[in-house]
Amino acid sequence: MDFQYSDRVRKLIDQLTDFMEEVVYPNEAVYMEQLREGGDRWQVPPVMEEMKKKARQAGLWNLFLPDSDHGGGLNNLEYAPLCEVMGRSAIAPEVFNCNAPDTGNMEVLERYGTEEQKQRWLRPLLDGEIRSCFSMTEPDVASSDATNMETTITRDGDEYIINGRKWWSSGAGDPRCRIAIVMGRSNPDAPRHEQHSMILVPLDTPGVRIERMLPVFGYDHAPHGHGEIVYDQVRVPRENMIWGEGKGFAIAQGRLGPGRIHHCMRLIGAAERALELMTDRVKKRVAFGKPLSDQGVIREWIADSRIEIEQARLLTLKAAYMMDTVGNRVARKEISMIKVVAPNVAQRVIDRAIQAFGGAGVSDDVPLAAMWANTRTLRLADGPDEVHRRAVAKLELAEREKVIR
Repeated sequence: MDFQYSDRVRKLIDQLTDFMEEVVYPNEAVYMEQLREGGDRWQVPPVMEEMKKKARQAGLWNLFLPDSDHGGGLNNLEYAPLCEVMGRSAIAPEVFNCNAPDTGNMEVLERYGTEEQKQRWLRPLLDGEIRSCFSMTEPDVASSDATNMETTITRDGDEYIINGRKWWSSGAGDPRCRIAIVMGRSNPDAPRHEQHSMILVPLDTPGVRIERMLPVFGYDHAPHGHGEIVYDQVRVPRENMIWGEGKGFAIAQGRLGPGRIHHCMRLIGAAERALELMTDRVKKRVAFGKPLSDQGVIREWIADSRIEIEQARLLTLKAAYMMDTVGNRVARKEISMIKVVAPNVAQRVIDRAIQAFGGAGVSDDVPLAAMWANTRTLRLADGPDEVHRRAVAKLELAEREKVIR
């Protein structure tokens, strides 16, 4: 494995880093101020569109989309360090049109969508004109086993009827959110992993009702948000089916592999920023007659954080390399491993930084509390730790059984 960055990737890293320093970090506070000013937190702060325009003009746009005329043309390994830079700020991914769940939804449409679906929905998503959400998780079933889902997609002539309740449909609160990709059971008598389909549902379709936005550790994540959505006798044309009936799990595997590793890449960036904040803080603060940086326990925190970040980054790069060279299916063990490792590492590093900041660490004066909440959530999103550990153990046992035979 060669993790040497190409000249193009090094140039993009430098460009992104400079853009973050000059545009994104200075506007983090502006973004939050504008979010509070109007009295309606579910409106997009004007500074976001200003930053997006600058990013597009700089050529830092849709970098996530590989093997496509629409994206940056970067593979997973090349995109990894760029995604890490974006992950240093909660608002940065949207600035570069590289934010979840839109990235995953765009990949679904790019890979599996019809030309009509691409023109109607992919094009405006790629241009950053609209947003989307992904309705998979349900409140009434254990979604760690997605075959449990109860939402139905029923054919009725030239239409499909969707009935069900979904939650954690991230992005549903955004006023620009126009389309949902909904997963539900369409073929109940088919084999277990061929019973489900994914279908496009415009959010203004009769019967679609956003009941509430769900907070995450008290954060509402406005104007993005995470919606609980009811689909009540929702009718859409059969042309809205993605790929075909019974292809839901096949699409999900194609979507979730890149989505999971993108989360891990961003988490490493968040951990790096937390470590930088911690080291700057402990050099300036004095306790018991000397800087905190001279305290042995603080030095252990710094050393452990650096060691853990480097380990997580290497595993992320390995998983990305395998996805590029042997495909997502062969790399599924590495994807599951990094999906466990990255959130746990980032959570530990951010927690140490909070401790080093003391009371300031749990305030909004620094981004650490929000980073911690987001990181803790990602030990559940896209599959909980326990399910990924189960998958790793299952694959490991199967590989050993082949050796013994």
